[in-house]
Amino acid sequence: MSSSVPPVSAPRSTTAAGLSAPARARRGRRHGRTVDRRIALAIPAGALLLALAVWPLVQLGSMSLHAVSAATLNSTWDFVGTDNYTAMLREPDFGQVVVNTLAFVLIVTVIGMVGGFMVAVAVLSSTRGGTFLLGLMVFVWALPPVVNGSIWKFLLADQGLVNQILRALGGQGLGFLYDSDFALWSVALVNAWAVVPFNARVLRAALLGVDTQVLEAAELDGARPWKRVWHVLMPAGRTAATVLTILTIVYAFRSFDFIYVMTSGGPGTASTTLPFLAYSEAFLTLDYGRGAATALIALAVVVVLALIYSRDVRRTEGEA
Repeated sequence: MSSSVPPVSAPRSTTAAGLSAPARARRGRRHGRTVDRRIALAIPAGALLLALAVWPLVQLGSMSLHAVSAATLNSTWDFVGTDNYTAMLREPDFGQVVVNTLAFVLIVTVIGMVGGFMVAVAVLSSTRGGTFLLGLMVFVWALPPVVNGSIWKFLLADQGLVNQILRALGGQGLGFLYDSDFALWSVALVNAWAVVPFNARVLRAALLGVDTQVLEAAELDGARPWKRVWHVLMPAGRTAATVLTILTIVYAFRSFDFIYVMTSGGPGTASTTLPFLAYSEAFLTLDYGRGAATALIALAVVVVLALIYSRDVRRTEGEA
């Protein structure tokens, strides 16, 4: 008795991934449509970025290489090469402006980071006082810089509240905004005051990831509060603090509004920084070529800081 053997069908041609040729073709078409859709969605954003960011930078670079003033702004520009950069670097006050910029950035960064960490630790718990302080920080952070700077300008004026308190205590009023020894410090401290709330919220978010059992174990082992902060909380917030420090430096370096509102770069150039110098050259002295050159130098510093920030973000993501 013979048994019947079922017929064996010929195998379909498959790819290395186990898909048949028609399935592979369909997947390729779907992938192509997805890529086309992404490109179509990116075109408006790319065009907007090109119109509002890239093209103005190209114009700024061209302007820095030409003699452009109020009289020649709408006519043909004479090419002068690097004369604008050379003239700016030879300015007697340029060195002082660079020193002012570095000092301003240092003050804002140090106070902004230290103050932000202290506030983050203070509002880490959900007590009533911590909740109130967190709400106050949000209010300070939400104030527009022009409003914030105007308030502090009135407070630090010669007849302002701060000087009135100093005189009531038997001291003398200080020229916070009119004395060359205090102007830069005053604006930098106000700027640091404005950046502390943002830093505090970011650092608080990082510290919330610390296991409470670790803190309780450290307390049971006899660790004092400052040791718990030093050995537990600070290592937990180190990664966020590194990235936040770079952001704070960029924020401080490009700061313009507080200086404009409170001191206008004065007295003299005592509180003038590179961004404000670029504004002064372009819109006060109407030398747009030299103003563009100053702005590009300031932009180069920001680009370097942005590259450092991007590298640290990629390294942090790789470690995660």
